[in-house]
Order: sequence, then structure tokens, then C-alpha cells
Amino acid sequence: MNLNWSLKELYESFESKNFKEDLRECDNSIQNFIQWVETSTKDCDNFIKNLEEFIRLKSQLEDLFSRLFAFCQLNLSVETNNNAALKNLEILEQKYASLAEADAKIKKWIGNTNNLNNLIEHSTLLKEHSFYLKEIQLNSKHVLSDKEEAVIAKMKNTGSSSWAKLRDLLTSSVKVDIELNGEKKQLPLTVIRNMAYEKDEETRKKAYEAELDSYKKIEEAVAACLNGIKGEVITTSKLRGYKSPLEEALINSKMDEETLDAMLAAMKESLPSFRKYFKRKGELLQKNNGLPFYDIFAPIGKSNMEFPYEKGKEFVYENFKTFSTKLADYAKKAFDNNWIDVKPKEGKVGGAFCSNLHSIGESRIMLNYGDKFDDVITLAHELGHGYHGECLKDEAILNSDYPMPIAETASTFCETIVKKAAVKNASKEEAFTILESEIGDYAQIIVDIYSRFYFESEVFKRREISSLSPSELNEIMIEAQKYTYGDGLDEKYLHPYMWICKPHYYDADYNFYNFPYAFGLLFAKGLYAEYLKRGEAFIADYDKLLKATGKMNLADVAKLMNINIKNIEFWRSSLRIMEEDINKFMKLSEEYL
Repeated sequence: MNLNWSLKELYESFESKNFKEDLRECDNSIQNFIQWVETSTKDCDNFIKNLEEFIRLKSQLEDLFSRLFAFCQLNLSVETNNNAALKNLEILEQKYASLAEADAKIKKWIGNTNNLNNLIEHSTLLKEHSFYLKEIQLNSKHVLSDKEEAVIAKMKNTGSSSWAKLRDLLTSSVKVDIELNGEKKQLPLTVIRNMAYEKDEETRKKAYEAELDSYKKIEEAVAACLNGIKGEVITTSKLRGYKSPLEEALINSKMDEETLDAMLAAMKESLPSFRKYFKRKGELLQKNNGLPFYDIFAPIGKSNMEFPYEKGKEFVYENFKTFSTKLADYAKKAFDNNWIDVKPKEGKVGGAFCSNLHSIGESRIMLNYGDKFDDVITLAHELGHGYHGECLKDEAILNSDYPMPIAETASTFCETIVKKAAVKNASKEEAFTILESEIGDYAQIIVDIYSRFYFESEVFKRREISSLSPSELNEIMIEAQKYTYGDGLDEKYLHPYMWICKPHYYDADYNFYNFPYAFGLLFAKGLYAEYLKRGEAFIADYDKLLKATGKMNLADVAKLMNINIKNIEFWRSSLRIMEEDINKFMKLSEEYL
């Protein structure tokens, strides 16, 4: 059984003929695009023809660059010291940055068009890309001069992009010292973090303490990374005329502030219920001062929920079939064609992700699978991302890029399918274990995500004044955890270094990549409730919704299912589903006390 993914469908290697040819083709395509922009944006007589040509040229560039970037980034994610991948990624970043000036001219050109809507109606190709073009016009006011955009793009290569690579290298290569069963070991951080799910309390606590100690080795360097990235974001966001990085994140997410405020307000209202859950879980683990951080993921119940990868695959596949054959077939295709990199290993980054490779109509999924039920849920989650890409693979490449919040909808929906189907065939003990695991996942998305939003907001606020030391970052993280988890956690055992291990803080293009997870969970819960009402008739509409996500803002996507995301009652209704599960957990847990 091959547990490593296959990337040969992109390229055989960095030395392969196809990779080198495509790398050279970048130069030709860039030169052609820049020359075309110089001449065509001055011609107002053939606007429709020129706009069509822009769509064609831009699509070709995106297809070419997406293939090359994906090959480099996927290699690096499982082997962070891969020098060939690092070198070629930097080459690509420089090449892509050279397009910034031409891109700025195009955006200004489209932005200054008074009758864009009318022109679009005269072309089939333009109508197909209507949303893409209108978004360019809408956001053109935030585009700087051609020269300024070119400088920013080039400086980013030696700024935020380099800082992000350094952070990945540091966290993937740091060795964690730990003593287990009387034996001293040095293990990768990903392996240590997976120990949070171990049944044995001593192992969980030792792993937690060893993890925190390991961060002390790299805290100064990673703090420099975070300061460098956030400082750059603050500068560029101001230059482009955004009120704040949050406003920029919302605009990029195709989401309005009214929706965010309604969702956050509903989440805040629900915090007492989650604190009640944390305290009860602590009591089940014989802790009286709240739950220690190292016990957040502790398995609860008498059931031994072990899921080796083969069993996990089968579990996901069979339960996906309860929803639709198309979803199950997609999962089987991913399993059979080595689209998944499964196990933790030295040099591999932590966490999990899915990369949808539109250029070849496939996906690649990275896991750090640890044979627990939560790993099965992560597998279902990432396959959900892949299924979203499957629904979009026949769309034009410029219509396949969906905003962050909706990105977490299909993944969370797939989690729900697996969990609900699992409970049906579970024993009483297994059902209790699954219920607790599900509530724990809810808590990560509602409570922990809220803490991350709080943390990132405060970091941006303080970084505008000066750089932050590791101790200051730790202080803000503890403050954020106390604000959200409250007395649900034992304040003697919090996690001050969560800012190091969460990669989402280190991407200058995706700031506040926290609230999208909450949106995804709560929106998916609303969709699942609709599925329960409508049954099989829902499935085709669900696929249409996923297919439309690159061509609509979030409010309009939601309207396809008659959902008003600006109304706090929608978010409350989704959270009530979770609160009902918490109340059920509280009642069942009395048997275990």
C-alpha cells in the first residue's frame, strides 16, 4: 500500500523535460501578455475583442502557473528541505511578480470602463466570466499605480514569502525531546502533536510539555517571521486604501461586515454552552478546575475507536455512499490513484490540506494520519475540499477560484455525513465517543476559531505600533484563550504558543483565515438541515451550489438555498443544533461520572 501521494501527473521531476519546458514557456507567456497589455489597453475601439483576448491570455497564464506552483508547493509540504523545490518556487515567484505591473494596468483599464455590463452582454465568453470581470471593476479602486504594484510584488518575494518559508522550515525540522516509557527520544513536531489524541493521560501531558519546550528553541525566529509578515500586510493594506487588513480579508472573501458581525455575535452567545461542555469533559477526566489544554482532544468513553488507515478509508467511502454515489466515487478515485499523502514524517509540515489541481482535474490531499477517529474525520474533511474541486473542474479556470469562507462548506458537510452515518451503526459506547468527538470539533471551530480571530485582531493592532516579542505574542494568545474558553479550561494549562503551530497566520494573502472556518461549519450545518428535509432532491442542488461558488459572492450563493446570511437568526439556528448535542452529551455523560 502506497501511503505517499503521486505528483507525476503534474511532472515527473524538477529535471523532467515537461517541467523545464513549462518553466521556459512562462517567460514567453509573460512577455506576450505584457506586450499585449501595453498596446491593447490603449485601444478603446475594439474593447469587446480585447477583453475576450484578455480572458484567454489570463486563463493560459493561470493554468500554466498553477501547475508549476502546485508541483513546487506540494513537494515542499512533505519535504521542507527540498532544495530543488525551494529554488524553483523562488524562480516562479519572481516570474509571477513580473506580471504585477501589467495586471495593475488591466485592472485600471477594466475599472475605468463605464458601460462594462452592456459590453459583457455582447459576448458569450464575457458573459461566462461576468462575475470575474465585475469583481475586477469593483475592486479596482484598491489597485495602486502600475509601478507600485510591481515593486510590492517583487519585494514580497524577499519579504512575506520568505518569512513563511522560514517558519515552515523551522516547525517541520525542530526536534522535540521527550521521554516515553523510560526511553528518551527526539521526534518530529507532527508526531508529538498527534499524541494529544492518545488514551493515556501521562503521554498526552508529556507531549504537551515537550511541545511547549520545543517552541522555546524557535520562538525568536518564528516571532520575526510573524512580525515581518503582519508588518508587510499592514503597509500594503494601507497603501491600497483599505480601512484595515480585516476589511481587505472580507472583500477578498466576497463577504460583508454585516454578515461577519451577525455570525460572531451568535458565536459569542454560544460560548457558555461550550464552556459547560469543557468543564464536564474535565470532570469525566477527574479534573475539577476546568479542562487542561492537553486534554482537549483526549478520547472519552469506553469504546476503543482505533482506525488504521485502511479501515478509515473504507469507513469514509461507505458513509459517503449514504449521501451520493458521485461523492463516494470521487473518494475511491482519490484512494486508488495515490492522491493522498498519509502519515507524519520528518520534514513534513503539520496539519492537513487539500490542493485542487484544476489544470489536470485532480486533487492532492496531505494528512498526518494517526489511526484515531479524528483522523478519519480529517480525511472526510479534506476529501470534501477535493469534491468541491471535482464539482468545479469543468468550469473555466478563472471561475474556479472560490472565496475562503465557502471553501470550508463542502469539507464540513462531508464531516457531518460521516459522523451522522457513523452514529447510526455504533454501539452505545461508540455513539457517545462519536458525539463527544463531534462536539470537540464544534468547539475547535466556534471557540478556538473565535480565539484565533481575537488573537489576530490584537496582533494587527499592536504590530501597527511596533514589533511584538515572543512573550508578548504568548500573552495575547493566553488572553484570547481566556476570553473565549473562559472557565472551561484550567488556566494553569493553556497553550501560549498556538501562534507558532498554526500556519494560517503566516500567509500574507490570506489574513484572518479563521472566521472562514466558522462560516463553513455553520453554513454546512444549515445545508445539512436542508438535506434532512429534502432528501435525495437536495443532492443535485448542492452540487450546483458548489459549482457556482467561483461566480457569486457569499450572500448570493446562500440565496440559492434560500438562506439569508446577514440575519443573526440563521447563525443562531445552526448553533442551536450544536447546543442540543451538548445538552445530549451532558445527559449521557452522567452515566460516566
